Amino acid sequence: MATDTVTDVFEEHRPVLTGVAYRMLGRVADAEDVVQEAWLRWSAADRSEVREPRGYLVRITTRLAIDRLRQAQSRREAYVGPWLPEPLATDFGYTVPDTAEQAVLAESVSLAVLVVLEALSPLERAVFVLREAFGFPYAEIATTLDRSEAAVRQLAGRARRHIEERKPRYDVDPTERRDLTERFLAAATGGDLESLLNLLAPDVRLVGDSGGKAKAPLRVMESADKVGRFLFAVTQQPIPEMDFRFIELNGAPALLVLSAGKPDTVFQVEVLDGRIQCVYIIRNPDKLTSLTPQ
Repeated sequence: MATDTVTDVFEEHRPVLTGVAYRMLGRVADAEDVVQEAWLRWSAADRSEVREPRGYLVRITTRLAIDRLRQAQSRREAYVGPWLPEPLATDFGYTVPDTAEQAVLAESVSLAVLVVLEALSPLERAVFVLREAFGFPYAEIATTLDRSEAAVRQLAGRARRHIEERKPRYDVDPTERRDLTERFLAAATGGDLESLLNLLAPDVRLVGDSGGKAKAPLRVMESADKVGRFLFAVTQQPIPEMDFRFIELNGAPALLVLSAGKPDTVFQVEVLDGRIQCVYIIRNPDKLTSLTPQ
């Protein structure tokens, strides 16, 4: 296999490999590291007997991601405050996806689902990602994980039940989410506390991720009054050279707050029955570097 062909084959499958690694790890940098390691192994491997490069590359990437996830779990136990995935810029757009497959891909990369995936074992998470997000056959997943097909089906069943039991029910209409995000921004920056409170569900939750490196709640906040007054207070505090951008993160609209041209905060909301049900705030600077405007 010529060098250019080796590279071309890998680049053809890079999006899938990155998608698997990110859903496994919840961090852009870790996913990129895993994919780079997969490239090194692919370029150095004896490829003469590789009949299906995609399956071979997914197998390498998944096993590398499992190893890295096991290492990361101990670090997350010492994480300061709530942990959220590193936001990922995506290109599903603000329209309803054209196919059921795209809709599943968008949901499987959402912050809400990735948070629930954190509670799975590395093997359960791998099976869920490969089966539910990418539709791999059980037999192929079994080969990837070096497990029997029966064992993989058991892992898939456990993972699916766990996700269904714990995944919050939200409306996924991106137009509505963008509209509520824009109204939230207008009310907060306009000093209109009453309008802000009216946008929030009575049992709204706020999850802030700072890793102890920026100001953010160290516990999950609940209730419209507490969340609304907190958001109102923080938006009244000026940020140097503040600017706002609406971007798509994890398959959904989000608000990026810039300070002097650098990412400072990500806001994203989950919506149910026309009101904001959950607010995610990501302020850990280590998780915002990939969002620096070009």
